[in-house]
Amino acid sequence: MTLGELLAATCRDLERAGVDSPRLDAELLLAHALGLSRLELYTSLDRQLGDPEREAFGPLAERRGRREPLAYVLGDWGFRRLTLRTDARALVPRPETEIVVERALAAIAGLAAPRVVDVGTGGGAIAFAIADEHPGAVVTATDVSAAALALARENAGRLGLEVAFAETSVLAGQAGPFDLVVSNPPYVDEAEVPSLPPEVRDFEPRVAVVGALAAELAAAARAVLVPGGALVLESHSEHAREVAAAVAELGYREATIGRDLTGAERVVEARWRPET
Repeated sequence: MTLGELLAATCRDLERAGVDSPRLDAELLLAHALGLSRLELYTSLDRQLGDPEREAFGPLAERRGRREPLAYVLGDWGFRRLTLRTDARALVPRPETEIVVERALAAIAGLAAPRVVDVGTGGGAIAFAIADEHPGAVVTATDVSAAALALARENAGRLGLEVAFAETSVLAGQAGPFDLVVSNPPYVDEAEVPSLPPEVRDFEPRVAVVGALAAELAAAARAVLVPGGALVLESHSEHAREVAAAVAELGYREATIGRDLTGAERVVEARWRPET
């Protein structure tokens, strides 16, 4: 079998399995298994594959055919300027979360050494992106999951970035003060779970997906934010206005809603300006 024939067959298999982007996924999996770039893949379509190469590729294609997230199968994933190790201990970093980082960086742009806490860090995508793109930032990353924090620590070593870690729920035990509290908290309703893509429903950690922690987090953040400190939260696209209203009711000022790359309302941000 040639490389091109295997690519075509895998594309058909993934399409039958319901994968949204079967061609792209087949290309990435095959390139990964063979140690090729996608350009090299396409200049080698007539190459005959030996048994060892097919055997190395087969389990990867089978995993993706079962709808395991592509990022888990590949073992790493790009996020802004970084490549992060990814597996079932934490959510797959998503493009909409890159917008959260963009807004977080804007919120601390004028500070030389902002103190930042990323709540529910998972594999550390937000925390590491901020540490990478604002070298003066002093970043703490928290998560209730010991497994997720273990993955984040692996990424810290891999990336060579300095981030402190704390295993805790929300902000418990975090005295601050912080100039920024940022989070991609769980925000999917339990009733939505059956309709989620299998990649999310069956493979990603439920504790990081299902819940409604935004208001609890915003309330807790008031005790650790400096006056004028920023709160930046990723939100369910259908509930961003509710979250913004809840944040305003808690006493935050300048609550706004930002949109992701698809135009969906996704990021709620505000400033903690307590009345004096």
